[in-house]
Amino acid sequence: MNSFRLSLLSGLLIGVLLFVASAPPRALADKIAHQSAVAEAALPQYIVAAVNAPERPAADKERDATRHPEQTMAFFGIKPGMQVADLWAAGGYTTELLARIVGPTGKVYSQNIEFPEKFKSAEETWHKRTSEPGLSNVVEVIKPFDAPDVLPVAPGTLDAVLINLNYHDLVARNFDRAKLNAAVFKALKPGGIYGTVDNSAQAGSGARDVDTLHRIDEQYEIAEITKAGFRLTADADFLRNPKDDRTQPFWKIAHHQDCFVLKFVKPE
Repeated sequence: MNSFRLSLLSGLLIGVLLFVASAPPRALADKIAHQSAVAEAALPQYIVAAVNAPERPAADKERDATRHPEQTMAFFGIKPGMQVADLWAAGGYTTELLARIVGPTGKVYSQNIEFPEKFKSAEETWHKRTSEPGLSNVVEVIKPFDAPDVLPVAPGTLDAVLINLNYHDLVARNFDRAKLNAAVFKALKPGGIYGTVDNSAQAGSGARDVDTLHRIDEQYEIAEITKAGFRLTADADFLRNPKDDRTQPFWKIAHHQDCFVLKFVKPE
């Protein structure tokens, strides 16, 4: 009888192991939190103050209507005193928000590659922005994405790294994302956040639309980043637009494109 029970238990154990081995990786991952917009009254005041800072350029505040930076920064948990980085900062829209939130006790590493000639105006905007008195906590970084010191910090020292609406451009220009994601992983503290916001392409399209429509398949981006060792812990719907059929470039629909917002964590 004991032998029969032992055989039965062994069979059940083998069945469970076979199910686990065949289950989709995402099904076995820790539960992903699906978050909506935070009520305005519940937003941290240091984020509200940063977004409403009178020193922010009028052009930035116009972008806020479709980008919802207060929700984005709250979702990623950006707080005063943090050490953070803004990858592919461009003109510095996200950099300035980060700098105003982390404050004088924090630091922002604002990274760009060498600006091509046709984007020199964006470079001038970036330099002008980072030289403002209120942004003395910003460190400009001009490095290629595959540079080992693309984030010039000691390993395990950053609290968060963001890339806002530009991961698809990394793919479009065939930059080495594996090296970049590995560098981000190395720079972050255990438990540190790697946050991405990007324009959503049609499901299953992979990298098909990264250069033409400036959109990327959400699952394609998730797969690349989790391959570097990150764990997807949460996504948010406050930039979703179900009316967007994801067949046009975002500028043709007045920047009301469907966007996904993803929070990855470096495991403890």
